[in-house]
Amino acid sequence: TVTELTEADLMEGDVTVAVDATTVNYKDGLAITGKAPVVRRWPLVPGIDFAGTVLSSDNPDWRKGDRVILNGWGVGETHYGAYA
Repeated sequence: TVTELTEADLMEGDVTVAVDATTVNYKDGLAITGKAPVVRRWPLVPGIDFAGTVLSSDNPDWRKGDRVILNGWGVGETHYGAYA
């Protein structure tokens, strides 16, 4: 299903990113259709890759305003993905 989320619905993490661009790649398609065991926990928001701007960060490696690109690292599998 498609559900509207608020920031309060997001999982705990140390960096929050405003996603500017994402894709629907093959792995996301498998996750959305349930054709393969891509998603490791439910419920989960897919979206394995994105580019965006850091909104907030508790991690010393990333500061508010930093531009970032992410692909993988469990995003869209064990942690809410770009569609969040």
